[in-house]
Amino acid sequence: MLHFDIVIVGAGPSGLCFAQALAGCGLRIAILERQSESSLAEPAFDGREIALTQHSAQLLQTLGVWQRIDSDAISLLRDAQVLNGPSLYAMRIEHDANKTASLGYLVANHLIRKAAYQAVKASPDISLLTDADISAISTDNDGAYISLANGDKIQAQLLVAADSRFSETRRALGIPATMHDFGKTMMVCVMEHSVPHHQVAWEWFDYGQTLALLPMNGMRSSVVITLPAVEIQGLMSLSAADFNQEVATRFKHRLGSMQLISTRHDYPLVTAYASQLVAKRCALIGDAAVGMHPVTAHGFNFGLSGLKVLANEIKAAQSRGSNIAASALLQRYARKHRLKTRPLFIATHAIAKLYGNDTMPARLLRAVSLRIGNRIAPFKRAVSHMLTQAN
Repeated sequence: MLHFDIVIVGAGPSGLCFAQALAGCGLRIAILERQSESSLAEPAFDGREIALTQHSAQLLQTLGVWQRIDSDAISLLRDAQVLNGPSLYAMRIEHDANKTASLGYLVANHLIRKAAYQAVKASPDISLLTDADISAISTDNDGAYISLANGDKIQAQLLVAADSRFSETRRALGIPATMHDFGKTMMVCVMEHSVPHHQVAWEWFDYGQTLALLPMNGMRSSVVITLPAVEIQGLMSLSAADFNQEVATRFKHRLGSMQLISTRHDYPLVTAYASQLVAKRCALIGDAAVGMHPVTAHGFNFGLSGLKVLANEIKAAQSRGSNIAASALLQRYARKHRLKTRPLFIATHAIAKLYGNDTMPARLLRAVSLRIGNRIAPFKRAVSHMLTQAN
């Protein structure tokens, strides 16, 4: 039997950062991951570029993760704009509305994972158990118990699930989640273009498709196209030359000529919100707790915000010699994280529903709401504040 104070299931960015947030406080921490260690040490490019707020960047700096990312791979996210249909009119969300240098930064997901892995490997009180297939999980008043397929058994004071919005740990513990499948698929890739982006992110609710542009250094951007799955498969199967022309056309040549410079990746558009964020001697963090719609780009930012709250609660209990898995402690985390995430989770669903509706009344409402939002300065400041103050 292996004994730890905290066992984290999932060595994604949230799981690794949570472990690192607890490093050095006297707790024995284990991370269970079914992937091999080599895949964690050198994660493959997966197409996803993560928009990070100023506060998220500061937290990653504190965790020793930010400084492990090459500065040339960090792109400035200066402003954002929201477009509707074929119109050139846009609602602009500007960084200086809240007196910040930028809305945030853009970093590739696989680089965040690599840097977080390196930080964890440098922490002597964190054990990373890879190639770990879990066969059983349970908790009771005395602890959390994990059985691995290789026969190993693990006991801990606290179990933390950080294994994606499709969390098998959450399901094994009997915690339901509200999941919404939008019936769409997102395709992501990196493209060069001849017209500069000026460090402005786009969210373009065109008719029949949603396009997003995340500005990278130079004349490059992460492009996200959301369509029904069958149409995405058509895009994925095009030759590079045909794909370039197709994407440039979908963007109505507003970025000039476009050229694919990465592999293409597709992901189903599914959101998730756990009915409870904690249970007996267990807690959910990251996407296992709240799997956000990407329209606000707040998924990992909320993940960092939540793990910081939980880590601070645990460290405070540890310093007092109290139970690090006490029900009251876990409920405080759940209450704070739900208060932070639930309003925006609901709002993004409403936005996605409205701007995914192409009926004539909806088109008119979409256009009107965008113009009203653009003219109300307090509203724009509130949106800018939301984007820059996620933590």
